[in-house]
Amino acid sequence: MHADILTLSYSHEMLAYFSADIVIALLLLIIMRWVYTLWTKVDGTKELSEKDNFAFGVSVASSLLALSVVVWSAAEQASSDDYLTQSLQMLVYGIGGIILIKLGRWAHDKVILNRFNKREQILQGNVSIGLVDGANTIATAMIIRSVMLWTDGFTWYSGIAILSGFLVAQTVMLVTTRLMERRFAQDNQDDSMQDVLVRGQIALAIQHGGHLLGVAFAVSAASKLLIYYPESYVSNLINWLFLAMLFTLLTIVLAWVAKRVVLKGIDLVREVDLQHNIGVASIEMALTIGVALVLLGLVS
Repeated sequence: MHADILTLSYSHEMLAYFSADIVIALLLLIIMRWVYTLWTKVDGTKELSEKDNFAFGVSVASSLLALSVVVWSAAEQASSDDYLTQSLQMLVYGIGGIILIKLGRWAHDKVILNRFNKREQILQGNVSIGLVDGANTIATAMIIRSVMLWTDGFTWYSGIAILSGFLVAQTVMLVTTRLMERRFAQDNQDDSMQDVLVRGQIALAIQHGGHLLGVAFAVSAASKLLIYYPESYVSNLINWLFLAMLFTLLTIVLAWVAKRVVLKGIDLVREVDLQHNIGVASIEMALTIGVALVLLGLVS
C-alpha cells in the first residue's frame, strides 16, 4: 500500500513536470514567432495567408524547427533532482537558444552572405534565399545542440563553452561559404554565388543548404572527440576550431568522392549552376549530409 502511494505521488510529480515543460516549450515557440515578427517588421499572418509568401513561410518554419531542436536539447541537458529546477534550466537554455539563433541569423546576414539584404529578399518572396536562411538556422540549432550536450552542468562555465562552440561554428560556416563561392566563381566565369541566389536559383540554394547542414553535423562530430574542461576557455575554443575544420574538410572531400561515384557521368556544374536542376542538387545535398552523418556515427 505504501509503495502504491509513493508511485502515485511520483506519477503526479512527473505529470506536473511534463506539463510545465510543455507549457515552457509552447511559450518559447510563441517568443520565437514574436522575435521573428520583430525582425521582419511585418504582419506574419498577412504574409502567409494573404500574400502566400512561400519564402517567408520557409523562414518561419526553419526558425520554429530550430528552436524545437534547442528545446529538445535543453530537456535532455537539464540535470537536477528537483523538477522545478529542471524546468527552470530548460527555460534558460531555451531563451539562450533563441538569442544564439538570432545571433547566428545576424552573422549570416551581415558577415557570411553580406552582399544583399536577406530580410528584403524574403519579404519579396525569394524562395532560394528563404531556403538558404532556413538551412543556416537549422544548422545553427544543430550545432548549439551538440555543444549543449557536450557541456556538463548548469553553470557559467557551460554558458561560456556554448558561446565558444557557437563562435567556432559561425567561423567554420563562413570559411565553407567562401570556399563554395570561390568554386562557383571559377566554374561560372567569375559570377557571384550570392548574386545568383538573389536571382532566385533554387537548385543552388538546395546545394548550398546541404553544405551548411553538412557543416553542422561535421562540427557535431568534432564534439564527440573533445573532453570538456570547464575552466579551460582558450583550449576549448582552439580544440573546437581545429577539429571542426578537420571534420568539415573531411566531409567536403568524402562528399566530393561520393558525388563522383553516385552521380557518375553527370556534369554537376552544368546541371546545377547552368540548368538549375533541382533533382541533382537535392541528391548532392543528401550525399553531403549523409557523409557528415556517417562521420558523426563513426565517432559517437
